[in-house]
Amino acid sequence: MLDIQSHVSLKSYNTFGFDAKARYWVEIDTDAQLQTLFQLTEFLAVPKLILGGGSNLLFTRDFEGLVIKMSIQGIEVLREDASHVFVKAGAGVNWHQLVLFCVQNGYAGIENLSLIPGTTGAAPMQNIGAYGVEIEQVFDHLEAVDIRTGETRIFNHAECRFGYRESVFKHEAKGQYIISNVTFRLNKQPVFHIDYGAIRETLATMGISEDKLSIKAISDAVIRIRRSKLPNPAEIGNAGSFFKNPEISKDQFETLKTEYPAMPGFPTGDLTMKVPAGWLIEQCGWKGKHVGNAGVHSKQALVLVNHGGATGSEILSLASKVQQSVEDKFGIRLNPEVNIV
Repeated sequence: MLDIQSHVSLKSYNTFGFDAKARYWVEIDTDAQLQTLFQLTEFLAVPKLILGGGSNLLFTRDFEGLVIKMSIQGIEVLREDASHVFVKAGAGVNWHQLVLFCVQNGYAGIENLSLIPGTTGAAPMQNIGAYGVEIEQVFDHLEAVDIRTGETRIFNHAECRFGYRESVFKHEAKGQYIISNVTFRLNKQPVFHIDYGAIRETLATMGISEDKLSIKAISDAVIRIRRSKLPNPAEIGNAGSFFKNPEISKDQFETLKTEYPAMPGFPTGDLTMKVPAGWLIEQCGWKGKHVGNAGVHSKQALVLVNHGGATGSEILSLASKVQQSVEDKFGIRLNPEVNIV
């Protein structure tokens, strides 16, 4: 049975902690409830917002439609072959809990994605990634319900059209589907990724040599790094990385490198380089800066924070100022990673 409520506060459902209101609200725990929802003709034309962990949302206003909180649970091994294990998880499964499940069972591939906030259903939408690994590297397929018809559709890897923090669900299929579960193809034999960020150094401080590497060791290292650099949303409102790391041409990168020799960059193809947005923002003097109740985190300039009492519009205004200063200094336009409502 569905419990559709009215005028519900979303303060505890977004990690910025903004007290936006939902005109209508429903929490979905099963596939059957999702099917029932689309049989309610009075909500067919109502705008809908799909909510997972609320860790990638910036509310600048109330939502005058139906917020659907996806809470479908369950983790199961569907099948395995000589090289892979196929693990299915409900859209409402906490992402980090899924990572821990896989690490504990020796299923490799997502250990570098430890402690990323949010839910499993949101992971392929954003093609979440960290420390040299992205979801698309282990993604097999997902099931999603068509909001217009209520029919379930399977999306394979190609149909998701993954890109850097991108998928078809942020473009052509935006607002048309609700992901109910995701299946990952994980490895029985791990391929270790330790050359991105501070993983190698952190493993060394933990006393773990390369011949003693394990997916648990990498997961533990990533958790240690993230806790040292990123603010806990329970203590200070934030949505993690606010901006994507921009990709620029190698020619532009080399030109900037002559003026800013310390500029870091990572090849992303034959002709492009990825530049850390946090470094760009820090060079513009934003790290640790307050603008009213909004601010840039003192340890990681890529994170915008709500120091208490800030509004979504204040965060958005700060983001615009940061974007403009980076563009003025480097000629690079930063694009938000968060979804703005």
